Parts: sequence; C-alpha cells; structure tokens
Amino acid sequence: MAEQSKNGNRVFTIPNVISVVRILIIPLFVWAYMTPGHMVLALVLVALSGLSDKLDGTIARRTHQVSDLGKILDPTADKLTQVTLAVLMFLKFRGADAASNPWMHAFAWVFLLFIAKEVIMLAFAGLMLLLKKRPAAAEFWGKAATAVFYSVMVLLFLAGPEVGVLAKWWSLPALAVQILVVLNLVLTFVAFFSYFPDTYRKLFGKEKDAQA
Repeated sequence: MAEQSKNGNRVFTIPNVISVVRILIIPLFVWAYMTPGHMVLALVLVALSGLSDKLDGTIARRTHQVSDLGKILDPTADKLTQVTLAVLMFLKFRGADAASNPWMHAFAWVFLLFIAKEVIMLAFAGLMLLLKKRPAAAEFWGKAATAVFYSVMVLLFLAGPEVGVLAKWWSLPALAVQILVVLNLVLTFVAFFSYFPDTYRKLFGKEKDAQA
C-alpha cells in the first residue's frame, strides 16, 4: 500500500514526460499547419502525438509508473490536442470557397461539436479537481474514440481534400471524408455519455475518492 502511494505521488516519470512533450508540441504543430510548405511536418507531429498517446499509457502500466499527475496530464494532452485539431479543421473547412467546395463550407459545423464536447469535459474535469475529486478515468469508449479521432485526423492530413499532403495528386472522395468524420463524431459522443454515470456519482453521490 505504501509502495502504491509512493508511485502515485511520482512526478518525474517517462509517461509524464511524454505527456508534457505532447502538450509542448501543440504550438509547433499549429505553426507547421499555418505555415505554407510545412504540412508534412504537421502530419508527422499529429501522427507522433497519436502514437505517443498509446505509448505513455502502455509504459505507465508495464513499468508501474502510473501516477496521480499522469492521470491528469495524459487526458489533458489529449483534449488540448483534439481541440486544436478540431479548431484548425473548422477554420479550414469554413474557409473553403462556398461556390467551388460547398460541401466543405457546409460541413465545417461538425467540428464545432468536437470542440464543444472537449470543452465541456475539460470544464467538468476542472470542477472535480477544484472539489478535490478525481476526474472519471478513460473507459473503453473513451480510448476507442481517441484512437479513431487521431486515425481520422492523420488520414485528413495525408489525403484530405485541400488539406492533405497528397491532395495535389490524390485525395479522399468528399463522401468518404464526411462518413469518416461523422462516424468519429458518433463514437465521440458515445464516449462522452459513457463518462456521465461515474462523473455524476463522484460529484453528487455518497462515494468519496479513496485516499492514498
């Protein structure tokens, strides 16, 4: 029990360093995305962020480096990255010419739903931390939605119309992009609602988080 408490209070662990790096590369990714000629770098950074999200959790479990700080840093890195990606996609789709690319212009609103979901979850997580309660941990649906989100974003940055690195030579059909994004959105909200029971119990129930 003492060892578990000791591990939970650790700060400088490999998974925590990975999570911090994921947060720090967000501005670099935005710069690469907004700067002409650097889309390959933006694609690489998105792919690395997605892969490292899986990597830090695996390392934490297999090396017994799970920590209380890590349980906050990891989802924070996820949500900040996802909000950033959704904002950039919204701006890109919304900025598309309504005459030549009406589907992109009209489809931009979908990314606002991704943003709204992540902002709400960040607000609830912040409230729980203020109340000294541990935010609900990621369950199967949450992990699946995150993995699919990163996969779809990598596909968009690789071959999305007017967005992808390969767009000059080949791009995904508009319908395929719409289907992928909508399916991801549905999975995202399934994950969103799956957090409610645990969050409600911790906020309003009689149970208290276990003290280390």
